[in-house]
Amino acid sequence: MNRTEIIHLLVSWITITLAFSINSLYLGIGRFIVEFPILLLVLGLGFVLHELGHRTVARKFGLLAVYRAWIPGLLLALGLAVMTGGRFIFAAPGAVYIGGRPITRRENGLISLAGPAVNIILAFGFLGLYLVSSVRSILELIGLYGMYTNFFLAAFNLLPVPPLDGSKVILWNPIIWFIAIAIPGIFLFVI
Repeated sequence: MNRTEIIHLLVSWITITLAFSINSLYLGIGRFIVEFPILLLVLGLGFVLHELGHRTVARKFGLLAVYRAWIPGLLLALGLAVMTGGRFIFAAPGAVYIGGRPITRRENGLISLAGPAVNIILAFGFLGLYLVSSVRSILELIGLYGMYTNFFLAAFNLLPVPPLDGSKVILWNPIIWFIAIAIPGIFLFVI
């Protein structure tokens, strides 16, 4: 990973953390002080590992792959969060750009599935942390926020709308897409 890619990941990570933290800022500085570091941790893991999942699978296929921030998407995420008091966030911080050769529909589907799959795995890990932590502890909050955030990131990214991951997964294999979106969808519905 080169310096430019690290800077793009860090800028995206901090920006989406701020966007997701806006609601707590509107609810009071005390709440923001508690929630911002938790969101920084869980979004950092969820966002960065999501993007690295895409990048890793693309590179396994012998493709060139690098993450780049999308500045208009970062500004949109912050702007909508501020305008709606944090009640609506459209997070499109950037993407892994792939090149080197044309890719097959299967390769594109698997590369696209990798990011949401990472979020689903992380969400279950955070669910485990939530279940084993004591009530009102910082670990309970980290588990709860991490579980919800990662299920949300997976479900959102699996929507079958271009350029989101789901549009590429459903073109490759609609059954796998349905299973993949059903998992976070069910958990978000029950939470």
